[in-house]
Amino acid sequence: MRMTDRTIELDCGKLTPTFSQRLAAGFTPLTSLFRVFRNRMEINGLHDLNDTQLRDIGLSRADLTSAFLASTFFEDPSEHLTRSARNRWRLSLFRSHEE
Repeated sequence: MRMTDRTIELDCGKLTPTFSQRLAAGFTPLTSLFRVFRNRMEINGLHDLNDTQLRDIGLSRADLTSAFLASTFFEDPSEHLTRSARNRWRLSLFRSHEE
C-alpha cells in the first residue's frame, strides 16, 4: 500500500465548545422560558386597556382571549397577537384601497 492511498481523518473541523459557550447554551432554555412568562404578564396588562385603546394598537378583546386559549403555558401568546394585529391592518388597508 502506498502512502498516498492512506488518508487520516482528523477532527480539525470540529471545535469543542468553550466553557462559556456551554454555559450560555445551558441558559438558553431558561431565558426563553423567562421571555414567555414576561410576555404573558404584559398581555395580562393589556386587559386593563379599554376597547378604543386596544383598537389603536390593532387588537380586540377577542384577540387577547384567543391568544391565551390558542397557546399552551410554555408557548408565547404574543406571536398570536402580532399575527392578529397584522391581519387586521392588512384588511383595513385592503378596504381603504377599494374605496
